[in-house]
Amino acid sequence: MSRQLMRNSLLRATALISAVALLPVATAALASVDGQTSRELELFTEVFEKVRADYVDKIDDEKLIKGAIDGMLASLDPHSSYLDARDFQSMRTQTEGSYGGLGLTVQAEDGAVKVVTPTEDTPADRAGIKAGDYITHLDGKLIYGGTLDDAVDQMRGRPGTSVRLTIVRPGRDQPFDVTIIRENIELKPVKWEVKDGVGVININAFSNNTGQAVRAAIAGIEKSLGHAPTGYVIDLRSNPGGLLDESVDVSDVFLERGKIVEQRGRQRGDYERFDATPGDNTRGLPIVVLIDAGSASAAEIVAGALQDHHRGLVMGERSFGKGSVQTLLPLSETTALRLTTARYYTPSGRSVQEGGIEPDIQVPQLSDPDYKTRPRFREADLRRHLINDAKIDNSVLETDGRDDPRFTATPELLKKQGIDDYQLYYALKTISRIGKAPQMARAAGRTQPATGPTPSATGEPRSR
Repeated sequence: MSRQLMRNSLLRATALISAVALLPVATAALASVDGQTSRELELFTEVFEKVRADYVDKIDDEKLIKGAIDGMLASLDPHSSYLDARDFQSMRTQTEGSYGGLGLTVQAEDGAVKVVTPTEDTPADRAGIKAGDYITHLDGKLIYGGTLDDAVDQMRGRPGTSVRLTIVRPGRDQPFDVTIIRENIELKPVKWEVKDGVGVININAFSNNTGQAVRAAIAGIEKSLGHAPTGYVIDLRSNPGGLLDESVDVSDVFLERGKIVEQRGRQRGDYERFDATPGDNTRGLPIVVLIDAGSASAAEIVAGALQDHHRGLVMGERSFGKGSVQTLLPLSETTALRLTTARYYTPSGRSVQEGGIEPDIQVPQLSDPDYKTRPRFREADLRRHLINDAKIDNSVLETDGRDDPRFTATPELLKKQGIDDYQLYYALKTISRIGKAPQMARAAGRTQPATGPTPSATGEPRSR
């Protein structure tokens, strides 16, 4: 975000919070500026005083003010919020530290605790918790109607201790219990491995230094093989997003040039464009990007940039569809305002808000027994989500209701074949097929006479 935009937003936010905190003093001054706003603030003050005086129980003033701020921000969109000291520390932990817990990202929805996504290779992920699950009880105690903070506190705890979750999963008739052992959750945004000569880079969040970690992963993959891999699978599934700067940095790893993303704010001048710098760290090798309904925000920026530049083949399921940017506006050393300040657009100028990123190849997760019946929850399902005025209406397009003959295998059959992640399996096979063409071309080049074309000095495909 540009410094001018951040400065203007910060000033607006600071003025607003000050006005709420100093209502009795500021009312007269505001009246000379905006009569309608003054009358509304006077109404708020009257309600505030009546609640203080007449509510059945004595209420702390700080609680009332925080409730008013929360209500004001909740009326805007699902992603704007006030972070008190507790929330602020929790957010810092998610981006910088570690904690004892289960590895779940959750949110409150109509009094229930809903799973946004489990972090890969954490206790919750290994226990089979899915995005869209609802947690109704913890150790047999009903948590419906309680606060999200209380639920999170109960799920976190000393590593090695256990907690029993009661899960309601849409598509299943009955709730079921899962007992999970807490572990120390190390918030490492990037993991990598080599499968069948292909480098698999799993990005599970966009926290500090994610771009640097992706570059290190590429170097690690090449070192483990002793040469460049056939290609790369960039796994962005169940990645809820994170820092905008890190999504730009990760995109830059794979792009040689061109626009990565642009963001547009409320005012005409609230515009910023982010471009790639010269140098593709993968030297033009084939790339498949895996996404699903849990791939959101910063993950969609990366997928959209690689798709628009035809640098990678996007595969999987339609992404979440969060096309807005939140700015963290500090209010004190321990509190902040997380405010939606802009919308972002992919290099081709499209917004993913509501619609998400459509994969180039739709690949269902056949290895998941619940993939047909489990609903996918996306941005468009959230109350008060921002509307995308330029959204394409695909309902007018004719759909083919027949099953794709490529995707008829059952979870049981795949398990017998040793395939526990069908989407990754399909991506690896795709990379292997794509990678054969440049290998054959290099082999042909070595058999040509000296007067023929000279292959690249590195023996690798040239960067695009």
